[in-house]
Amino acid sequence: MRLGFHVRVSHGYANAVEYAKRVGCNALQFFSGNPKTYRVSPIDVPALEKFRELRTQADIAPAVIHTSYLINLATADEQMAKNSLKLLVNDLAVAGVGGIAYVNTHLGSYTTGDRNEGFVRVCRALETALEEIAPGVTLVLENSAGAGALCGGTLEELGAFVRTIDHPQLGVCLDTAHSWAAGYAIDSKAGVDEFLRRADSEIGLQRIPMFHFNDTQIPLGGHRDRHWHIGEGNVGFEGFRALLGHPELREKTAILETPGEEADDARNMQTIKAILQGLTGVSSRA
Repeated sequence: MRLGFHVRVSHGYANAVEYAKRVGCNALQFFSGNPKTYRVSPIDVPALEKFRELRTQADIAPAVIHTSYLINLATADEQMAKNSLKLLVNDLAVAGVGGIAYVNTHLGSYTTGDRNEGFVRVCRALETALEEIAPGVTLVLENSAGAGALCGGTLEELGAFVRTIDHPQLGVCLDTAHSWAAGYAIDSKAGVDEFLRRADSEIGLQRIPMFHFNDTQIPLGGHRDRHWHIGEGNVGFEGFRALLGHPELREKTAILETPGEEADDARNMQTIKAILQGLTGVSSRA
């Protein structure tokens, strides 16, 4: 399994690659722009081409763009929908130029509107975004913690999006913290096996190229998005051991989004690699 972190590119792509190397990554994720604004900047082709070169030299692949948190593809607000689609299309274009394999997006919220109508709006937006997607780029839909009217809180709903749109460059990213918060008990081998069986049935494991590996202290089914350090939360060592050891996930990518600074990132990466290598014998309930 390829392992990476969400890294900052605000100080330049070269620094981002160096940081990823220091904390032990062979994959990475980043925001292509400010995630708190609808403004997009012109695509810097030379910088992205250099970024691709640096990643190749460092054997860091794949790379992932995480879209802006402002994106809401389910909204009935026409201006918000237009701005959201603009952000998504821009990130897909950046990915095409920069050799970025995945663009990961949240879907947004149905708010107080009709969920069926919101579902149709999401599908239409995704179909529009996928019209000019570059070869080699896959758009992945991230599961939510399932709070309130959030989209994508269940495997069934994510599978419905994928089946309805039926595009070969559309997939899913499963976040472990969100999955736990949505009620999927992935803290044991039996729980992970059942979770992945359902994911395969509803979505297809071949449609799930990447995961977000995050622990969480939220209670099972708590429907809150809070990330925590690997092995120090409710998913625990046993949950991550089962995910890392599952034979059908060996060729997937996992991006960590755990809290803290560089020392925390290095520690979390060391933990996940120790689990991957079978070196950690500590029970998640110890």
